Amino acid sequence: MPINPDAVGAKGEARSWSWGSKDALLYALGVGAGVSDPVGAELEFTTENTAGVDQSVLPTFCVLSGFNATGGKSAMSEVGSFDPRMLVHGEQGIVLHRPIPVEGSISMVDEVTGIYDKGKGAVIATKSVATLEADGQPLFDMTSSVFITGEGDFGGDRGPSAKTNVAPERDPDLSVTYQTRDDQALLYRLSGDRNPLHSDKQFSDVGGFPKPILHGLCTYGFTGRGLLSALCDNDPTKFNSMEGRFSSPVLPGEALTVNIWTGEGEDGTAIFQTVGGDGRVVINNGGCGFS
Repeated sequence: MPINPDAVGAKGEARSWSWGSKDALLYALGVGAGVSDPVGAELEFTTENTAGVDQSVLPTFCVLSGFNATGGKSAMSEVGSFDPRMLVHGEQGIVLHRPIPVEGSISMVDEVTGIYDKGKGAVIATKSVATLEADGQPLFDMTSSVFITGEGDFGGDRGPSAKTNVAPERDPDLSVTYQTRDDQALLYRLSGDRNPLHSDKQFSDVGGFPKPILHGLCTYGFTGRGLLSALCDNDPTKFNSMEGRFSSPVLPGEALTVNIWTGEGEDGTAIFQTVGGDGRVVINNGGCGFS
């Protein structure tokens, strides 16, 4: 059946995901940690046995739960049928209730929070709530939206139109630049997202790309590192939330610059954009909460 707008409010079954030290280390390497300085400020994310350094987990590590959680149907199973090749990631947000432990297990339940008719396609918004199984207390929340081309024009609500986290027309207060590797997508995919769009040129050729593109959530992880470094001095206990909209694909080997504006809203908040090597915006309407 086509997209079912009545699926708003549908909840998925509880799913679980467990991880260990190696998973957190591999993710950190997959989003570029330690590349520019292997023995520098990010050792707590890339090693587990450095003298005087306790291993920590990058806050954006939690996004892996979306691909790796198992054990039940997700809420997306209730929205109807569509061609998965027509789906693109639109927005991603995370809220951390406390730092992610080096190893642990979560139980996660997701919900369809909106289905919007954009004419050329449909936007489906979801929210996931994860609790740490060790104590049954909240660990993180995630929000996400996807755009599915060809599934619009069903007479539904177009959804909210107001833009949030709009970057001011002035130079950023802080900027962080990272260089991605030519094989970045091959490394990142080992954390769970094996979509051939990021590894198979025959597949990416169909989309008109010159080569397999970088995972959007890999770009998101690079961006999270920049925010963590610039706003939190690499301390995950100070990183509270992050949200942004994917606006352009990234090719492995590009440089990524995270531009950050502070003082534009409440204390402990910042606006950001991530731009590619040619200056185009690849993550827009970004907001970060920190303490």
